[in-house]
Amino acid sequence: MSHPIIQAKNLTKHYTVGSTIVRALDGLNIDIDKGSYIALMGPSGSGKSTLMNILGCLDTPSSGAYFLNNKDVSQVDDDSLAGIRNKEIGFIFQTFNLLPRYTALENVALPMIYAGIPKKERLARATEVLEKVGLGDRVTHKPNELSGGQRQRVAVARALVMNPSIIFADEPTGNLDSKTSEGIMQLFDEIHQDGNTLIVVTHEEEVAARAQKIIRLRDGKRDSEYS
Repeated sequence: MSHPIIQAKNLTKHYTVGSTIVRALDGLNIDIDKGSYIALMGPSGSGKSTLMNILGCLDTPSSGAYFLNNKDVSQVDDDSLAGIRNKEIGFIFQTFNLLPRYTALENVALPMIYAGIPKKERLARATEVLEKVGLGDRVTHKPNELSGGQRQRVAVARALVMNPSIIFADEPTGNLDSKTSEGIMQLFDEIHQDGNTLIVVTHEEEVAARAQKIIRLRDGKRDSEYS
C-alpha cells in the first residue's frame, strides 16, 4: 500500500490582527495519495490559500505536523523550505508570474538555474517541456507577445520542468476566457495522466469537477457537510 505523498495532521495557522486572533486553519487533517488530482474549494476566508501556502512550503503552520514524502517539513527553516520547494513543488498562478523581459524559454529554465543545472541541459529540458505544452514554436517569445492562454502554458511548463512531486495551481483559469480555460484544463488532465500529483485551488465548480476528489474547507476546517 502506497504512503500518502501529503499528510497534514492537526494543522493550525493563527494570525494576530490588532487585538483579534484569526484562525486561518483550525485543526485540519488531510491525506493526499501520490498521483491524485485534488481540488481545494471553499468560500473566501475558508483557509484554502493558507493551506496551499503551507502544503506548498511557502509558509509554516502555527502548530501541527506536515509530512511531504514522509519528511516532516512543518518546522524547517526558510532556506530548507526554499530547497524543498524548488525540488519537490511546481506552482501555477492565476497571474502567471512570468518575468516580462525573459523569453518563454528563459522563464521555463529559471528553476533549473537555482538548482545549479548546466546551461545546455537547462535549455534542452526547457525546450522539451514547452513542446509538451504545445508551445514549441513560441520559445523565443516574451510574455507580452503571447496570449493569456499561452502565458499560462508557459507557467505550466515552468512548473513541470523540475519533475516535481506535486503541482499546485492557484485559480489557474481565473484570468482566462471559457474556451482558453478548457484548453488549460485538458492540459491538466494530461499532466495527471502522466502520473503527476495535482492540487488545484479554485472557486469554479466546473474546474473542480475535473478532479478525482474535492476537499471543501469552511472556517479553517474540513466542511462537515461534504467530508
